[in-house]
Amino acid sequence: MRRAGPVWQAVACMLALAGCATLPPEPPPDAPRIAGRLSVRVDAEPVRAVTASFELRGDASNGLLLLSSPLGAAMAEARWSPGSTVLVSPNGKLRYADLDDMAAQTLGERLPMAALFEWLRGRPWTGAPHFALAPPASGFEQLGWQVRLERWAEGFVEARRGSPPPVTVRARLEEST
Repeated sequence: MRRAGPVWQAVACMLALAGCATLPPEPPPDAPRIAGRLSVRVDAEPVRAVTASFELRGDASNGLLLLSSPLGAAMAEARWSPGSTVLVSPNGKLRYADLDDMAAQTLGERLPMAALFEWLRGRPWTGAPHFALAPPASGFEQLGWQVRLERWAEGFVEARRGSPPPVTVRARLEEST
C-alpha cells in the first residue's frame, strides 16, 4: 500500500504540469484585427445565447479571441495555433482539438469558425463554394449559412443557419485592420 503513494503523487504532478502548459503564442502585432460586439444565439431547448464585446486577432490558423462582458469584465480568452486550441475563463483552462470543437463544447453547437473570420470581413470564405443571395438581399450563402450584409456600411454582419437547431450570429464591428 505504501508504493501507491509515489504513483499518485506522480500522477498529480503530471496533471498539475498539464494545467500549467503554455498557451499557444499570440499572433504578431501586425496580424489582422477585428473588434466590436458579438452575439450568438442557438434556438434549441434550452435556448443558449452569448453576448460579448470581442477582439479577434490573427486568422483561422493562428489567433487570439478576447471576450468581455458588456460592462468590460473579462469573460474568456481563446488562443490557437496549428494543433493547439486553449480557452481560458474564470472556470479554468481547457484544451480543444480545434476552433470548431471549442465552439461546439462551449455553445453546444458547431460554428464554421474558419469561415466566420472571413464573414466578419464581409466576404465569403475561400474554402467552400458560395452563391449570392437573391436581390434585394445583400450577402451570400455558404456552408448552409446565410450571411447578410445589408447593413455592412454601418458595420453590421449577420449569419444565420436555418437547419435545426437554428443559430444566429450577429456582429457590430467597431474596428478592423
